[in-house]
Amino acid sequence: MSEVTVTKIETAIRDKPIPFAGVDLRAARVAVEPAAGDENARVSITVGFPVADIAAQLADFLTGIICSATGASAVNVEVASQIRAHAVQGVLAPLPGVRNIIAIASAKGGVGKSTTAVNLALALTRQGARAGVLDADIYGPSQPKMLGLDGQQPVSKDGKTFEPLEAHGLQVNSVGFLVDNQTPVIWRGPMVIQALSQLVFSTNWHDLDYLIVDLPPGTGDTQLTLSQKVPLTGAVIITTPQDIALLDARRGLKMFEKVSVRVLGVVENMGVHICTACGHEEALFGAGGGQRLSDENGVPLLGQLPLDVRIQRATDCGEPTVVSDPDGPLAAKYLDIARATAVQIAAIPRDHRGAFPKIVVE
Repeated sequence: MSEVTVTKIETAIRDKPIPFAGVDLRAARVAVEPAAGDENARVSITVGFPVADIAAQLADFLTGIICSATGASAVNVEVASQIRAHAVQGVLAPLPGVRNIIAIASAKGGVGKSTTAVNLALALTRQGARAGVLDADIYGPSQPKMLGLDGQQPVSKDGKTFEPLEAHGLQVNSVGFLVDNQTPVIWRGPMVIQALSQLVFSTNWHDLDYLIVDLPPGTGDTQLTLSQKVPLTGAVIITTPQDIALLDARRGLKMFEKVSVRVLGVVENMGVHICTACGHEEALFGAGGGQRLSDENGVPLLGQLPLDVRIQRATDCGEPTVVSDPDGPLAAKYLDIARATAVQIAAIPRDHRGAFPKIVVE
């Protein structure tokens, strides 16, 4: 196979959009390694986001493109995933044991932020990534309940750091593990900041590709501390379609912009109510709010989720939707949003600081 044909293979792949992701391979910084053979084409591609659930479909898609572009009689396409650390805000150093940290924020309570956060983390795990959840809502931690970990406590091997708990393949830490679930957390700002810092920096996260941080509502001390001290790859804004929720979502989005944290996109939650009795769909909170927020601020709309009682029931039982109904239509929506988020991260320049040794001059 000539060098010209090898070049054709590479060009054909790079210029095509990735199915189910909405970007082309060039934008997603995909490494393409075409190799020549007598009559067969062999192509190995490495993507920067998890694809365990679509690897076969992606390989079939690329096979058709390469056959068409080169005239090869047979093509062997191999798809692999390698998730790297990507650039964060300012001069902050990466968190040990974590490649990418994603803040899930709403700036308003009651829009399903925590439910979305845990299902996105579970979706990333199902797609082949190593993921964790940090419950940063000090006053109202909900992840222990959602993940069936109520009443459990993390272990400390050295008396100084925490070992995260595990549930459904996720590594998890929360202030909810450290206080009784019947006891209110009545702390002033400095105590909250200290607790958050300990949860972030004193947890022994183990080789995570993504750490999902479930933020509390608002744009106060907790959000600012996280934005200024924790190396964030980006933030995802959760909103409902109604104008009241969009007001706060805009504030949250602008807060991240002011502290130089990338906004990866917007997720519209509770967009359509689905009646469990008859299947009728109705936009109880209006329509198009997430798209408007996306368009106004030039950030992607990562996906839309319905108002469905099955989502609530699953989290109350400690088995969120992606776990309780992994092949259902609701889980598919979370998987699509997780993939869209990971693709946005893959397009960010890499953080190379961990790749070079420290130079010490004595």
